[in-house]
Amino acid sequence: MDFVRNLDFSQQTPFGFHLYPFFEKAYEAVTGQAANDFAFVPGVTPLSTVKEVFTACITYFIVIFGGRYLMTNMQAYKFQYLFQFHNFLLTLASGALLALMIEQLFPIIYNHGLLYAVCAKDAWTQPLELLYYLNYLVKYWELFDTVFLVVKKKKLEFLHYYHHSLTMVLCYTQLGGRTSVSWVPITLNLTVHVFMYYYYFRTAAGHKIWWKRYLTTMQITQFIIDLFAVYFCTYTYFAYTYWPHLPNVGSCAGTETSALFGCALLSSYLFLFINFYRITYKNKKAAAAAARNANGTEKPKSKKI
Repeated sequence: MDFVRNLDFSQQTPFGFHLYPFFEKAYEAVTGQAANDFAFVPGVTPLSTVKEVFTACITYFIVIFGGRYLMTNMQAYKFQYLFQFHNFLLTLASGALLALMIEQLFPIIYNHGLLYAVCAKDAWTQPLELLYYLNYLVKYWELFDTVFLVVKKKKLEFLHYYHHSLTMVLCYTQLGGRTSVSWVPITLNLTVHVFMYYYYFRTAAGHKIWWKRYLTTMQITQFIIDLFAVYFCTYTYFAYTYWPHLPNVGSCAGTETSALFGCALLSSYLFLFINFYRITYKNKKAAAAAARNANGTEKPKSKKI
């Protein structure tokens, strides 16, 4: 109770106390460097070059498709406890990054407004850059999701490996492009991943979770909001820069290449996830109806005379 009474909720401490100092101590303990010394420098920071990202993608595809071939005549492995641990840690990591980002973003939005937060160069702060980079590194970790599918001999959906590999690329391009709107898709993605990895953690232990369908709905909603934000920022940047006679609210921070790539990739995600939802749940509904008819539980529809 004393802890609750001592909480100080303000624009600087939306959770009642400062989280970032704890993170700084943990970061320094792990890396041996101060968190405020971090800067994303292409060619210096690990995994900060096109060659490294390209190599990671190629390696990923070789591992998953080569592994699937090698598993052809082998029994599936469950790795239940390892899979649970993997998902439990990703739940915690996603939640921690989300909380740290909210703490950094809340005072920016509160003091300067939403437009400033998505467009101003100064909205790209050093602490946020470090958190964006750590989120980028987590995308490499998440590639092991596919490895688990391979050793379990589960079906590899195009949407799965397309989304996993290119989200890693997306995070890299936005770090290099310093797009201030990056926090919108990142925080929404982290929110979804908290629920998603918790779902997989629980189901790996044999629990039945009723809200699986709503995870896909959350992802689709996420991409709709993402696209509204990134299309708005991209439009106002191009209108202000090249066609000032068009209505706009000024420029937006970030390179043109990173902005256009983000728009294109997130658009493809939205269409693919909608298609996945349509096929998956429409087929399940049709299969359930067929089963009811086969069992004679479906009442025949009366014919109109």
